[in-house]
Amino acid sequence: MKAVILSSGGLDSTTCLGIAVDKYGSDNVSTVLIFYGQRHARELDSANQVARYYGVSHYEFDVSNVMKFSNSTLLSSSKQSVAKSSYADQMKSSGMNKIGTYVPFRNGLMLSIAASFADGLYKKDDIELYIGVHKDDVVASAYADCSTSFIEAMASAISIGTYGRIRLIAPFMDNTKKEIVRVGLDLKVPYHLTWSCYEGGQKPCGKCATCIDRAKAFAANNVKDPALIDSQF
Repeated sequence: MKAVILSSGGLDSTTCLGIAVDKYGSDNVSTVLIFYGQRHARELDSANQVARYYGVSHYEFDVSNVMKFSNSTLLSSSKQSVAKSSYADQMKSSGMNKIGTYVPFRNGLMLSIAASFADGLYKKDDIELYIGVHKDDVVASAYADCSTSFIEAMASAISIGTYGRIRLIAPFMDNTKKEIVRVGLDLKVPYHLTWSCYEGGQKPCGKCATCIDRAKAFAANNVKDPALIDSQF
């Protein structure tokens, strides 16, 4: 059995990596990062650092041309700024179907690329393909491509399209970010190497929705975020 992790260099995907390495060993695990035109390169750097920490093979693919027509605030091509408020506040003000950080069909695109890549890389093995979507992503259908129905549909398509060799694993579909952190702490996941902030720079902004959620998750586990030990935001 081999495992391929769809990696963003963030908290959720890195915890997936920790689970896979613990289960199968680093020699049987690879990470894949998809560059789709993100605002900054920090998550690419973090994904590389995390892969080196675990001693796994790491691969990157550039599909930024696909997203260049989108105005998602996560993209460098966007003329809009990232909202400095929680997801809940954004939902109240604009409605979930207009949340600025939605990237059109991102998970569908990335999972398709990762599945195709994994099928070619591990030609004779069964494969688990991991994605770090979680319960908080799907509250009130914030991100349609993180929903249980979407992940189940993609899992079916990937299995059918690879003759049953690739199984999509979403270990945190029923877990909150607080619970993910708890799992990661038990596995000694290197959270000090991860990056979640929607902005670039030398330290997280502390004000965007993902910074807010991350801070709450570590606080709920009575642990200071290891990535912020030297940060004063």
